[in-house]
Amino acid sequence: MKIEKLSDNIDAKSYLRELGVDGGGVDILASKIQHHLIYIKDLHVGGANILKQDALSIGADLAVPRGTVVASTPHVDCLLIASQKQLRILSKKELLQPFGLKEVALRLQEILKIKKPRHVEIMGIINANDDSFYDGSRFRDKDAIDKILQMIEDGADIIDIGGVSSRPNAPVVSAKDELLRVKPILDSIKKQRLYERVRFSIDSYTPEVINHALACGFKIVNDITGLQNDEVCKLCAEFEATAVIMHMQGTPQTMQNNPMYDDILSDVYTFFQERVFKAEFFGVKDIVLDVGIGFGKTLADNLALIKHLEHFLTLSKPLLVGASRKSMIDKIYSSSIDERLAGTIVLHLEAIKNGSSYLRVHDVKEHVQALKVYESLEGI
Repeated sequence: MKIEKLSDNIDAKSYLRELGVDGGGVDILASKIQHHLIYIKDLHVGGANILKQDALSIGADLAVPRGTVVASTPHVDCLLIASQKQLRILSKKELLQPFGLKEVALRLQEILKIKKPRHVEIMGIINANDDSFYDGSRFRDKDAIDKILQMIEDGADIIDIGGVSSRPNAPVVSAKDELLRVKPILDSIKKQRLYERVRFSIDSYTPEVINHALACGFKIVNDITGLQNDEVCKLCAEFEATAVIMHMQGTPQTMQNNPMYDDILSDVYTFFQERVFKAEFFGVKDIVLDVGIGFGKTLADNLALIKHLEHFLTLSKPLLVGASRKSMIDKIYSSSIDERLAGTIVLHLEAIKNGSSYLRVHDVKEHVQALKVYESLEGI
């Protein structure tokens, strides 16, 4: 006889099928294996006591502060610990309960619908400007086309092209100058029909630039302002382009001037809700959400967004993460920009584990290799 401790992070259904468990049993047992930790904030103390008892009655639990049972404070924060099956039971049971538990139940039902992506795409970065924070991403004209061809060879699914740096304190660039920077590249992509070999994304929030890119065969608009401009919404709808809505606090010129949030997860979530509603109002059908790593965030904010990325999957939109070579790595382990590849890959693999469908990267080949190895491990 052999007894082996398996990782909690496995494809439970594949193991159960391999054991020969019958079809119905696979789903039932898998729901017992998958566990959730759900942080509920500012819940009425009466609701907390009811939820605690309901959770215990089915084998789940609710961690509550000392004094909750005697209602020493009117509202409490608590942590629900439950399997998929237990969460499903609670999501129905609490619909009939008072003290805000109906709202909790509806939220649990949203969480139960979360499905992590089974496929991840790599988006390579090309900057047609001289002041992006990483000089290894700066290319002009023919050099940019050569780099695009190399990224295609290396396995990029998407190539993101921009003409304006969005690093902290970057200078403001006019729409005319931005277009002058990227136009030769966009025109070459169109002339050589490179859009037939890979999808292209335009990293811009300027309507004139976006319009030209979409006319050149680009399929994605990567907008760091999160579709703030109505004209950008209209262009995405007209060309049936995918819109990447990114969260940023402030502007590139102000975003790192002491960024502060009431609650980083809730604040970014609310922003996405508002901008998704706006995008859909204008007729934008394909939407990707980017939490905006490094855009008006502290190190703690960035780490929390990556670690708890699954929180945003309840919005039912694919997620993009771009932590490539960013300064948050230097704040963890002192390093120059040229030395941040290893830290980048760790952050990006964590993002994949937590639900990201897209990675925006400077180093395509290395990420393609890391992703292949990661997928092999996940398949065991």
